[in-house]
Amino acid sequence: MKHISILVPKGKVALSCIEGSFTIFNKVNDLLESKGKKPLFKIQLVGLSKEDEIYHKLFKVTPDVTIQELSKTDLIIIPAVNGEMEDVIESNKEFFPWIVKQHENGAEVASLCVGAFLLASTGLLNGKKCATHWVAANHFRKMFPNIELVSEKVITDENGIYSSGGANSFQNLILYLVEKHAGRELAVLCSKFYEIEIERNSQSPFMIFSGQKDHDDEPIKKAQEFIEQNFQEKISVDQLASMLALSRRNLERRFKKATSNTTVEYMQRVKIEAAKLSLESSKENINEVMYKVGYSDSKTFRNTFKKITGLSPMQYRNKYLRTAAV
Repeated sequence: MKHISILVPKGKVALSCIEGSFTIFNKVNDLLESKGKKPLFKIQLVGLSKEDEIYHKLFKVTPDVTIQELSKTDLIIIPAVNGEMEDVIESNKEFFPWIVKQHENGAEVASLCVGAFLLASTGLLNGKKCATHWVAANHFRKMFPNIELVSEKVITDENGIYSSGGANSFQNLILYLVEKHAGRELAVLCSKFYEIEIERNSQSPFMIFSGQKDHDDEPIKKAQEFIEQNFQEKISVDQLASMLALSRRNLERRFKKATSNTTVEYMQRVKIEAAKLSLESSKENINEVMYKVGYSDSKTFRNTFKKITGLSPMQYRNKYLRTAAV
């Protein structure tokens, strides 16, 4: 029987990650027993102590066991945590040596949504790829520069160290783990029972781009503001460099460091974000939207739009325009 340890962190937690993981793994056991087979998983809630954790002043979660009592496990689930991440990490740092030791002894480790901040704090993700909620991407990159954040991904699998994208994407990672350890048939059954899209692999359609301005490089902030105010125009990197009295190379280096985007990527994202808003709220045709945000070549516009959102402009409109849905 595979032992699954769902952590009960201190502080603010996305309770759905604890309850949802617990429920799906137990459903696998129920489905197996209904077929006359033995349950596959032993699921326990694991805390730093056995004291109740009260979340949102309403919900009480009682750990089954403490890390001191649990010497061996097979899979550790780290739920999403909320609040100031530095404080959350400090409150839960006693988990980290235990997680590392379990991993060294063969345990797999999975973070759900912004639980990635706790997983990253163990050091196990250094030099590896990781996903988290797209809203937290800039903060994550700042705190953990040695980790390759793939913010568009729903699931990453780095040889038994897993992470998931934002919010309810954790369900996709749990199904992925069910399939890996219990088989495709049971994963599909759980997918159908809980109505979870089993093959969703990108959170790009859900992402909202807001320029990363949480930095102290004032000339780069001016460049960002100029791009955002003039996205309908064709702006060149050389034009920006001249305006700021910087060399092109210096501008590119500082822009990437401050925003985690190249200058051209930033321009593209600003334009595509404006296009997304038009497609969500207006009945302008695709070409009208394209011209409005400063593109003149339809192939370039469509390719760039799909690269950033994972959808074609028409697919995006069909998904998010209310009148189309009605």
